[in-house]
Amino acid sequence: MATVLPLNSLPSPQLIHQVAKCLQDGGVVAVPTDSFYALAVSPFNDMALERLMQIKGERSHKPFPVLVGDPSQLNQLTEDIPGVARTLMEEFWPGLLTLVLQARSTLSPILTGGQGTIGVRQPNDPRVCELMTHTGPLTGTSANRSGQPPAQTARDVMHQLGSVVDVIVDGGPTPGGQPSTVLQVEPELRIIRQGAISRLKLQKVFDRNGKPLSW
Repeated sequence: MATVLPLNSLPSPQLIHQVAKCLQDGGVVAVPTDSFYALAVSPFNDMALERLMQIKGERSHKPFPVLVGDPSQLNQLTEDIPGVARTLMEEFWPGLLTLVLQARSTLSPILTGGQGTIGVRQPNDPRVCELMTHTGPLTGTSANRSGQPPAQTARDVMHQLGSVVDVIVDGGPTPGGQPSTVLQVEPELRIIRQGAISRLKLQKVFDRNGKPLSW
């Protein structure tokens, strides 16, 4: 059964140590985000990614999104950040916009779904961002089995996944609502999933920069 660690304000040194140790050992941690709870493993640990894929169930080779605590961590995931991506980060990060960039060739195909790209975002939850300054980037797939509703509370995570995850970081109820908007940056700007950041808001940014946006 999962260990539940309370998170009220910024993470304590004790919580950081426990979570980091769990992740280093290939464990699976549920963390709150600015939408729902997410399943976090190290994106550089193949054993942990295998476990994550088993927990989530049938995904048809879908990639796993990755969360960063700060944009400076992106160099661990991609070699190239186009100018338009930097503009979008300045406008919408931290927040509910996932940018699909070219992935480093060293990343596992389990993480990228064999597509050679990686979806990344910085969540608008200072507690989790602070945690990731110590752990590094983490996967951010929703804390539920495929086809089941996403979890908004630690209790929801425990009910669905308490027997298969190692640690649940209980940061209270999450906002819920729409998931992040997923935007492919290369080779063309294209909305893959419409979510909390509307097409209109994105279009305003692109209009200022003379970039076309397609679906």
